Amino acid sequence: MTMILDPLQPGSGAIRSQHYLPATGGNVLWGRLPCAADSAVLDIDSGDEVTIDTLSHEGILEDQGRDPRRFFKANGVDAHFVLDDAIAIAASDYPRDRAVDGPHVVTGPIRVRGAKPGDLLKMTLVEALPRVPYGVISNRHSRGALPGEFPQGLESVSVYSEVDLDPDGRQVGTLPIVAGGPPIVRFPLAPFLGIMGVAVSGDTRPHSVPPGSHGGNIDINLLTAGNSLYIPVQVDGALAYVGDPHFAQGDGEVALTAMEASLRVTVRFELVSQPDALQQFGHLIGPLAETSEFLVPTGMSVDLDEAVQHCVRAAIGLLGARYQMDPHLAYAYLSAATDFNISQVVDIVKGVHARIRVSDFAGLDLHAQRAR
Repeated sequence: MTMILDPLQPGSGAIRSQHYLPATGGNVLWGRLPCAADSAVLDIDSGDEVTIDTLSHEGILEDQGRDPRRFFKANGVDAHFVLDDAIAIAASDYPRDRAVDGPHVVTGPIRVRGAKPGDLLKMTLVEALPRVPYGVISNRHSRGALPGEFPQGLESVSVYSEVDLDPDGRQVGTLPIVAGGPPIVRFPLAPFLGIMGVAVSGDTRPHSVPPGSHGGNIDINLLTAGNSLYIPVQVDGALAYVGDPHFAQGDGEVALTAMEASLRVTVRFELVSQPDALQQFGHLIGPLAETSEFLVPTGMSVDLDEAVQHCVRAAIGLLGARYQMDPHLAYAYLSAATDFNISQVVDIVKGVHARIRVSDFAGLDLHAQRAR
């Protein structure tokens, strides 16, 4: 990748798919996630790809002045690099109540024709393009991993991070080591979507912060380009959505946010029928990620210990369904060979994900295993 010379404003620049969904007008929700009562902003077929603009909430929130031009100008950003859709939503009269709604802007929902409860929706991130050459990392409202210790004397701390190139020409994020100093710490970028999900049943939109069986704000940094998330469909049409774009995030996301920054993503949406889903993954009650290297079951709870337990149970169930592995042997295998990572500890409902190496099961005759 090279440095961004022009921002990806709505409708401008590279648009990979024939379906394009900008983060403008009625295409977004701010602070809430879709429910069954919401109308789709786009209808597609299983297998279709959609190019979607996503907006970071950083720079548009009330405690940052709700004026992204002024906020980013104070950090040395030329007005040319402030996104028009960010300016528009910040200036709008969108009915968001900061006391009861979340901060995230989500784009959607998208109806996938034929989707019904019992199916899985597979969402594959095909491409993730940075829309701007900067991001923000925030710690606010005593909501990080160290409440009461950080922020230090302030209600909100938002740290600006520029995108630069390393000696090999790769894009990196940058930070100073002292306030006001030059940006000399460099870390690799790995763009992904913190929010990928489906609508919940009923007529109440969920808060955008806590993740759940619907997906939502799961913040799993393995979900970079080429990787997929499977989510149990809860309503006809699935009503999928994306948001909370990141340029980079460490497991845990301990300060509250990671390097939040707007992306233009292309996502492929595919249905997995209930019979196929049961055969491949067993009975999923929550999201499951997949990369070329790992199967990634998840566990969530307000209690981190319980989140780990849910994730272990999900992993045992997955190994039983996919490989007919006896539960006590699956438990032993997970202890010997699988890493359990903290996805995030800052979204009220904490997340844990396991990384099960698919190469460990290479060569197994799954049909014979299922017939035994």
